[in-house]
Amino acid sequence: MNWYPWLNPVYRQLATAWLSGQGHHALLLYGIAGTGTDELAYALTRLRMCQRPEGIKSCGECHSCKLMLAGSHPDFYLLQPEKGKNSLGVDAVRTITEKLYDRSQLSGAKLVHIPQAELLTEAAANALLKTLEEPTDNTWFVLQSPRLDLLLPTLRSRCFAYHLATPPVASGLQWLQRELPQSDATDRQTALNLCHNAPAAARDLLTTPDWAARQTLFAQLSQAVNSGDFLSLLSAVNHQEPEKRISWLVTLLMDSVKYQQNMAPACLNQDQTALIVLLAERYSSAHLLAAADSWLTCRHRLLTVTGVNHELLLTEQLLHQETLFSASSLSTQ
Repeated sequence: MNWYPWLNPVYRQLATAWLSGQGHHALLLYGIAGTGTDELAYALTRLRMCQRPEGIKSCGECHSCKLMLAGSHPDFYLLQPEKGKNSLGVDAVRTITEKLYDRSQLSGAKLVHIPQAELLTEAAANALLKTLEEPTDNTWFVLQSPRLDLLLPTLRSRCFAYHLATPPVASGLQWLQRELPQSDATDRQTALNLCHNAPAAARDLLTTPDWAARQTLFAQLSQAVNSGDFLSLLSAVNHQEPEKRISWLVTLLMDSVKYQQNMAPACLNQDQTALIVLLAERYSSAHLLAAADSWLTCRHRLLTVTGVNHELLLTEQLLHQETLFSASSLSTQ
C-alpha cells in the first residue's frame, strides 16, 4: 500500500484521537480519488487492530498485525459488493452485524471496514444504523465514500465525517516531479488540473495508456476541425470507457470558451494550447457551449440508459457536433 506525505498530519490527528480514547467509534472518510482515502483507511484499521502499537503506528509484528497482513483476522470484517455486483445488500450487512454481538475471538477490537459505503442500498444502510448508534463493546467502523451526499443523512449523522482534501497545488506538483522526474512540467500541471488537484490520480493518468489515448483523441480532433469530418473521431471516442473520453472533450471545449474570455491561465488542458486557440478562433462561444452541453447529455445517457448502443449513440452525437460546428463556421464568416 502506498503512502503519501500529505496524509501524515491527517493520520496523526485521527490516530492520536483514537489512541487517547477521544476518537469516534465510526469514522467516515470522504474525498475524491487520488487523495489517499484508501491508504489512510488501511493505516487506521491496521492501527486499531494492532495489539502492541508503537506510538501511533501498528507494530507489524504482533499476532493481530500478521493476521491483518494475511487478510485472515477473525475480528476484521470487510464489507464490499460481491463480484459482478454494484451494490451492497441488506443480507451482507445483517450477516456482519450479527457477528459483532459475539465475543472478540482475539480478545481485542472488532472492526468493520466499508470502502464503498455509497453502494449500500437503503435497506442495507438502515440495517446498519442501529449498530452504528449502539455499537457493541470495542467495536469500530471505518467507512469511505467519494462524497457525503451519496449517503443517507441518517447514516452520515451517526459517523464522524472527515474530508480528506487535496494538498496545495504547489505540493502536489512537487510530489509529481519527485515521482515522475522525466515527465514534462506542462504535462504534470495538466494532469493535476484534470484530476481536480489529486496528485496520485494525476500520476496514474500520466503513467497509464489514458494519457496517450487523450493525446490521440485531441490530435484527431484537430484534424476533424480542419476537415469538418467529425465522424472520423468515432474510433477514438467509442472505446471501453467512452464517458472518460467525453469528459476530456468537454474540458477542452470549456477551455476554448475561457480563452475567448481572456482566461487562458484558467484552462485545464495547458498542454493543448494550439488546439484550444484553434477552437476558440473557429467557433463562437454559444456553439462551443452547446457542443459541451450535448456531450454531457450523451455521457449521461451512456451511464444511465441500460443496454444503450454505444456506437450508435456516439455516431449520432458526432454528426450533431459536425452540424453544430458547421453552422458556427458559417455564422462567423
